[in-house]
Amino acid sequence: MMKIDVLSLFPAMFEGIFGESILKKANEKQAVTYNVVNFRGFADNKHGQVDDYPYGGGAGMVLKPQPIFDAVESLKNENESKPRVILMCPQGERYTQSKAEELAKEEHLIFICGHYEGYDERIREHVVTDEISIGDYVLTGGELGAMVVIDSVVRLLPGVLGNEDSPVKDSFSSGLLEHPHYTRPADFRGMKVPPELISGNHRLIEEWREKESFRRTFERRPDLLENQTLSEKQKRWIEEWEKSR
Repeated sequence: MMKIDVLSLFPAMFEGIFGESILKKANEKQAVTYNVVNFRGFADNKHGQVDDYPYGGGAGMVLKPQPIFDAVESLKNENESKPRVILMCPQGERYTQSKAEELAKEEHLIFICGHYEGYDERIREHVVTDEISIGDYVLTGGELGAMVVIDSVVRLLPGVLGNEDSPVKDSFSSGLLEHPHYTRPADFRGMKVPPELISGNHRLIEEWREKESFRRTFERRPDLLENQTLSEKQKRWIEEWEKSR
């Protein structure tokens, strides 16, 4: 069972996502446990202050090291392997599906969600194992980013999704975007489902999905193909599409 701890000044933000949908079902299936800690409770002063002015001056406040160090240390279990301690911050590595797959193999994840101007650098240097950014923009705190990462990781845990093939065939898991999907009716207002999908021919269906997955990636995210070695079949597809433009 995976254990997920979250350090946040606003723990109530997580009540909704942990109590609904796949994240709730994952907990009910005993695939994961959640624990949200308000690290203000670890402040060593009577006012519960967890931030202070930055040395050298400047705008904003900086999270102090003491509450974070003490909170993380309280969550570590001597009998388990070293947890991954993840700092949500704009300066971290950009989050990807491959990172989600990597984190899904861990037993214990600790997320640090900050606010204010930033973190004391000693937190990065001596507590954190990973720094993650979900995109090139700035949020008011790390909570929303942590929710995104947690959702993407938990759905990959064994037994969480009803169909074990679902996470394998998701966009980015194969390095490509996912192929289009259709459902009933086969003809809706004159808009018809591709004949391959209703042919009953499984080989034909898989070939169509493979080609459309590659087409969607080529058209929408060509950057994903830059470091891939294209097969002769894929090269022919590109030539075909470029001629039809």
